[in-house]
Amino acid sequence: MAVRVQRDDFDQGAEVRRLTAGRSDVGAVVTFAGLCRGTTGSETIGAMTLETYEAMALAELSRIEAEARARWPLQDVLIIHRHGRMEPGDNIVLVVTLSVHREAAFQAAEFLMDYLKTRAPFWKFEEKGEGAGWVAAKDEDDSAAERWTAG
Repeated sequence: MAVRVQRDDFDQGAEVRRLTAGRSDVGAVVTFAGLCRGTTGSETIGAMTLETYEAMALAELSRIEAEARARWPLQDVLIIHRHGRMEPGDNIVLVVTLSVHREAAFQAAEFLMDYLKTRAPFWKFEEKGEGAGWVAAKDEDDSAAERWTAG
């Protein structure tokens, strides 16, 4: 399956090896791995919880993945997005794009991450210092995603 939404951790290297095993049609592999940060600005993050409705998230990630495949000549794509409670250093998301040439693989990976940040139905709750709270969407994430729709 090219898209997974899960609580369990994943092994980045093993996922890439599995995706590329025995393939001779790939000239470029681009990966992006998002990790739980330990700080935001000057505040320390003790943990982060990502909430989602799995079926909804899977449907939206699958739609985004199909859009990337329609835009670029990709040999394969893998998106893994975790949910649940994570501590600093834990894996959150993995995007892997395979193509014959690097330009398509890089652009598709960047597109996927920009769209995941703005369209995937995940809600982030951070435990920081003395308090905790839900994280609001960021204007810079919306701006990054808008460049893919500009004519």
